[in-house]
Amino acid sequence: MSGEKDIVKDRIKEAAGVLTDDEKLRAEGKIDQAVGKVKQTAGKVLDATKDAAKKTVETAKEVAKKTADKAESAASSIRE
Repeated sequence: MSGEKDIVKDRIKEAAGVLTDDEKLRAEGKIDQAVGKVKQTAGKVLDATKDAAKKTVETAKEVAKKTADKAESAASSIRE
């Protein structure tokens, strides 16, 4: 979200630089927009990483439960 706000704000900054013929302000706006896009991408990567980690943990728990169930079943068979 912050990245999107930065991009909009910095487009306005760039436009102000164009309108006032201020090359420095225009360049700052363009650079800041790039930073906003990087923030957006980093946020998406972080979200995807969190989702993948959560799914991995859930899968590991399921595998551990199935393994424990099989071990219990095998132990019961041996006892009988």
